[in-house]
Amino acid sequence: MHIHILGICGTFMGGIAQLARASGHRVTGCDTGVYPPMSTQLEASGIELIEGYGIEQIALKPDCFIVGNAISRGNPLLEEILDRSLPYVSGPQWLADNVLQGRWVLAVAGTHGKTTTSSMLAWILEYAGLSPGFLIGGVPMNFGVSARISGKQIDSPFFVIEADEYDTAFCDKRSKFIHYRPRTAILNNLEFDHADIFADLAAIETQFHHFVRTLPSNGLIVCNGEERSLERVLSRGCWTPVERFNQTNGWRVEGNDATGLICLMRGNEAVGSTNWNLIGDHNRANAVSALLAARHVGVPFDKGLDALSQFKNAKRRLELLGTVRGIHVLDDFAHHPTAIATTLSGLRRKVGSGVNAPRILAVLEPRSNTMKLGVMKAQLPASLSEADLVFCYSARLGWDAAEALAPLSDKALVCDDLNELIRGIVAAARPDDQIVVMSNGDFGGIHDKLLAALSA
Repeated sequence: MHIHILGICGTFMGGIAQLARASGHRVTGCDTGVYPPMSTQLEASGIELIEGYGIEQIALKPDCFIVGNAISRGNPLLEEILDRSLPYVSGPQWLADNVLQGRWVLAVAGTHGKTTTSSMLAWILEYAGLSPGFLIGGVPMNFGVSARISGKQIDSPFFVIEADEYDTAFCDKRSKFIHYRPRTAILNNLEFDHADIFADLAAIETQFHHFVRTLPSNGLIVCNGEERSLERVLSRGCWTPVERFNQTNGWRVEGNDATGLICLMRGNEAVGSTNWNLIGDHNRANAVSALLAARHVGVPFDKGLDALSQFKNAKRRLELLGTVRGIHVLDDFAHHPTAIATTLSGLRRKVGSGVNAPRILAVLEPRSNTMKLGVMKAQLPASLSEADLVFCYSARLGWDAAEALAPLSDKALVCDDLNELIRGIVAAARPDDQIVVMSNGDFGGIHDKLLAALSA
């Protein structure tokens, strides 16, 4: 079968493309601004990429079009597909019908940490010899790819998926995760996001409630017991056993960012420990949820902890891109105030505090739809409090970033010109500084430009 994918270079749709190719289909696709790492992955898989959405692509005559959720009415190729009554389907629906059906699906949902937790869970299962398939919204570095049907060892029934609450497609405004029907589900956290499609937190909670309604009675929900929003979701109806974590008398992971030691606890009992390379309370919460979900499919805690000692986080999760003249440049996907705060807090604990501690320079692009709308602007100054200096790229915003960051005073520099922003960072940087670039996009290629400017 020939499948043509609209919006193929997004992390989710790129994963769909790789799964379809691995299933034996001919896959082509189109997007705008095709760029690595997804374009590189797709081309390596033998998938032909086309720039733009020209209607001439109809001449490819695929058996089916898969339409990504970034594609809206008015897109010329989509309009041509509709006018000609050609067969099309959303990515989540195609995935449910062609990959997930009949498998033991382990889904990771939540506002934050989905990619990291999905990567952890997939790696724990891989380390235990279960050879899972997966589709993750990033590139887990233990695997080097964002999606696969299953490992080479066995034809595994297990499939780990990052369960996104964003809407499915132009024709289906339910959250993506409604399609996945997992047996094991992680609910890591839940707060307001995606202001472009959700009116308020209650609207998102309703989608999570719909998700919970799809879970079987012989399944398991691994739920963050600290989140009142998740408790409200479960109180609306739950037919599946629930295992809670992050409660004082229950399951949690404690640790030390400076040494890398983490310990799995149940109440006051230490169940097991290991050393790893991640930092922050948020990653320890991700770890305990992954360990509990893996135990549901038979992986004992000691095996799971051994796996975490060898876990490499997904790309763009405090990923060190380079060190120039003693200045460290890191890339992070944080784009919501809560994620920004936890990222910087974890890094601060790792590098230390005080007069002689390394400085943290936070470089921020408010790029997500929620951030562009300015819904979270009042929370930004507090979220950046652990940074010594803040550099904010303000191009294409519908609100005044300088005004929003005014509480930071001369600690913050706001620019709508990328080159000017880079010059400001380079002028301020000094040896031992930790420069953290935070965005959910390519940020105009700032990472390579900054490294080059520091070298010069």
